[in-house]
Amino acid sequence: MDIHIDVKNFGPIEKAKIDLRPLTVFVGESNTGKTYLAALIYAFHKYFGGIPQFPWADFVGSYFSFLHRSRDGYPQNQQVALEQEMLEVLEKLNTPKRPFKFSDLLQQISTQSESMLTHQEGFPDELKRCFDLESVSKLIRFTGSQDNEMNVSLSVHDGDQTCWDFKARVSGSDNPTITGHINPDMILLAPNDAMRKTEFHEISDVERLFRILHARRWRTRNSYYLPAARSGIMQSLGVIKISLIKRTTRMSLDRLEVSTFSGMIADFLEWVISYTEIGTSSSSIRSVAEQLEAELLEGKIEVKRPTSEAYPEFLYRPDQAEGVLRMSHSAAMVSELAPLVYLLQGIVEPGDLLIIEEPESHLHPGAQTKIAQTLARLVRAGVRVLITTHSNYLLQQIGNLIRESELRKQGESTNESADYLKKEEVGAWWFHKNKPVTELPFDLVEGIEPEDHLDIAEDLYNQSAGLQNRIVQTKASDAVESE
Repeated sequence: MDIHIDVKNFGPIEKAKIDLRPLTVFVGESNTGKTYLAALIYAFHKYFGGIPQFPWADFVGSYFSFLHRSRDGYPQNQQVALEQEMLEVLEKLNTPKRPFKFSDLLQQISTQSESMLTHQEGFPDELKRCFDLESVSKLIRFTGSQDNEMNVSLSVHDGDQTCWDFKARVSGSDNPTITGHINPDMILLAPNDAMRKTEFHEISDVERLFRILHARRWRTRNSYYLPAARSGIMQSLGVIKISLIKRTTRMSLDRLEVSTFSGMIADFLEWVISYTEIGTSSSSIRSVAEQLEAELLEGKIEVKRPTSEAYPEFLYRPDQAEGVLRMSHSAAMVSELAPLVYLLQGIVEPGDLLIIEEPESHLHPGAQTKIAQTLARLVRAGVRVLITTHSNYLLQQIGNLIRESELRKQGESTNESADYLKKEEVGAWWFHKNKPVTELPFDLVEGIEPEDHLDIAEDLYNQSAGLQNRIVQTKASDAVESE
């Protein structure tokens, strides 16, 4: 799927048009909207269950099954009509050299999909949850806005065909206008698809097909958000857990007036506090976690749960050490990267979206370059990654990984690392104050570094050289005077 997002007057952002790549990078000054756009993408993912070929595609099989099994409860004329429509679906699936389209689904399924897409309350509620707001209108651009209207849109394409689009327009009131459209000519199964070689004899075969499509292409894709505050949360997790227990009585809650979390922070806290290794991560994703422990953490991340009902305790076991350390006693780098290790050890699956705010936080420059290699390994393992960053070291290493890929195209390799990123897999977007977001295309010489990074480096060099010259001149002048 090619996923395009378009926003106008959204938070600090004047205008942005981006498309999500296997690795999407947001870079720019603080307070320019990087986190806002990352949170919007997270809200899209949570609301639509990932961003599939069409909205909530995974419900087709179960809904078809429901209609099939409950048709006997309909009046006779409706039973006949529904049975006939199911037989028509069967016939279309069995027609050689004919693509099976969205419009070929049962009318109730396509109508229900369109209705769910344009529901006026669901998505605004998810926005309010993610941004911890009472009103969606609070998201209308609050810096230098020229009008009082915010627009957010999402469009999904598969090759040359548009699959579906979704738009939300918010003016001064808190009643967004939601519009959307699913392309009726969208091809769900091409004539040459391997599954079309099977002949479908009974209606139950169609149900089975939809379930196969759900397993292979339509299953819900999960998203995980690692906020910038994760190291502080991990180091204070024990205090948070005790506070949760103490504040569960009605008397305690009645006396409290506390701020609430944004949806991303709340979701992060929820999966950390109720952490259970699902064991669904592929071996390639688990391998990324192991490399992260070996190359950066130089130790193992462990989870201790005294009883099945107890909250988990996260520990760090340094290499060559006999004991373990609590997160509150570990280096900031350890607590910063520990949540990423937990996710990769047994939760994240290929196709999932992983959003990481400032993955370079609390990391030495050398470690920042290794994080770029971790991101490349995740892309190779099939995980979609979005990061916000201020790190020039991280960006430079991403550029080197793209150059490595360019060498591979020519049949050569540096042999220094098996890690690489294809140029088309990386999308870098530069956020400006009071200006539209612009793409940073890869340049063989400059990589994906924004101009202001280069300007700052040049200014620092010139300042350093000027100060050095003045020091030399002053010493020389003092020497002459002493003579």
